Amino acid sequence: MSADTPRRIVLLRHAKADWPQVADHDRPLAERGRKDAPAAGLKLAETGIDFDLALCSTAARTRETWKLAVHELPHRPRTSYEERLYDASLGELIALLNETSDEVANLLVIGHNPGMHALADALSGRAEGDTLTRMSRTGFPAAAFAVVSFTGSWKTVEHGVGTLTDFWTPEDH
Repeated sequence: MSADTPRRIVLLRHAKADWPQVADHDRPLAERGRKDAPAAGLKLAETGIDFDLALCSTAARTRETWKLAVHELPHRPRTSYEERLYDASLGELIALLNETSDEVANLLVIGHNPGMHALADALSGRAEGDTLTRMSRTGFPAAAFAVVSFTGSWKTVEHGVGTLTDFWTPEDH
């Protein structure tokens, strides 16, 4: 793939987590999260995006969200569990995207807030329709996802490089 290849980044926040007496990294999904994660997977499948790679935080709630969501996709992308997604700053998230191979056209990132919302907002120099307004109004609730498209190499990903083309929350279905 060349550097002018159209690319998409889909940022999926983990589904609603429970609050048992465990370390934050080990928190499982709540009952609502176990319902919303497959719904998010189904909506991801409806986008028609064929993911080349999924980067998933190592936290229990993100791994469980991905396990439930991926079953709804027509094909399972290669998945890499990435410790750096847990509690990552905006700069760390952009640096992680910059490391992505240019062989990847469509990337799915399963992570946490406030990082997923901050990254979607930072990358979106433009927006289609009311996507940015809806994302600003609702925040980035559990199991929500944003689709950002851009053209170029992953090494060029920076603030304002993309267009927010879709934003979905579990409340939308």
